[in-house]
Amino acid sequence: MLAGPTLPEEEAFEVGLRPRELSEFVGQEALKDRLSILIEAAQGRGEPLDHVLFSGPPGLGKTTLAAILANTMGAQFRITSGPALERPGDLAAVITNLDRGDVLFIDEIHRLPRTVEEVLYPAIEDFALDLVVGKGPAARSIRLDLPRFTLVGATTRVGRVSSPLRDRFGVIDRLDYYPPEDLQKIVERTAAILEVDVTDAGAALIATRSRGTPRIANRLLRRVRDYAVVRSDGRIDEPTADLGLKTFEVDDAGLDRVDRAILSAIIEKFNGGPVGLTTLAIAVGEEPESVEDAYEPFLLQRGFLKRTPRGRVATETAYRHFGIIPPEPGQGSLL
Repeated sequence: MLAGPTLPEEEAFEVGLRPRELSEFVGQEALKDRLSILIEAAQGRGEPLDHVLFSGPPGLGKTTLAAILANTMGAQFRITSGPALERPGDLAAVITNLDRGDVLFIDEIHRLPRTVEEVLYPAIEDFALDLVVGKGPAARSIRLDLPRFTLVGATTRVGRVSSPLRDRFGVIDRLDYYPPEDLQKIVERTAAILEVDVTDAGAALIATRSRGTPRIANRLLRRVRDYAVVRSDGRIDEPTADLGLKTFEVDDAGLDRVDRAILSAIIEKFNGGPVGLTTLAIAVGEEPESVEDAYEPFLLQRGFLKRTPRGRVATETAYRHFGIIPPEPGQGSLL
């Protein structure tokens, strides 16, 4: 599995590869232009940045861009996540330790509990923290002033960010999948950092099978590097990249084992669909959230899968990828 959730050790590896300036960040040109305007305007006023919400599939660079914003503004970068902020007190402990201009990054912000969101509203709108002191009849509310900071939220599901929270962001932007030419530049940049010998054709092949995602491109490069060292002379040319990717079950379309399991389950077990998300996840041994966040976006974007009101349906493209004749309406699949 090469497209699933990021593991802690992989996160640590990625930190060393992340660009620190917008000029080093490959791709997302229109978004970078908007962010450069935001930064220059804030610097001209001598103010912290406005609050920013990034959305898009996993692995496209939301965390990296947040860190670049902090670095460019000369600010401290503080990281947390929606699931980590279980209670209002958890959020209070974080924001009361912020200094003026600090960038607070909340990943998976759509998973913030509602009670925590309600504490966050005045913190990002009025830069104040409302606390209840005491219990029962003796309880009283006090307001603490906060230094002006910048909140950067990231989400893979912008539709699940509540409207009151979403409306408090001054900038809302989306990261899109990367074209192969940008991914090739990313592969070559990472190869240079890791001192991996890769040809242009080898880097291009890895890029075309990276699902439009830099995180996956870097992951595949590491696996092909391992293959090249063990099974070849350490140099990654096009044939070596192709054999290495096939060894790690990444096919010509960039689909990995789980992608193929999802599509084949719909075609073979559920007669092409429709099938519900939970049922499909059970059939392939994955969590529904993992299927929906890590795998479906790419399958939908590449036309292998359709979502309908009744469930997921395999497309003609999916059938042909497996060498199966697509059924006529009302018929089952034909081998």
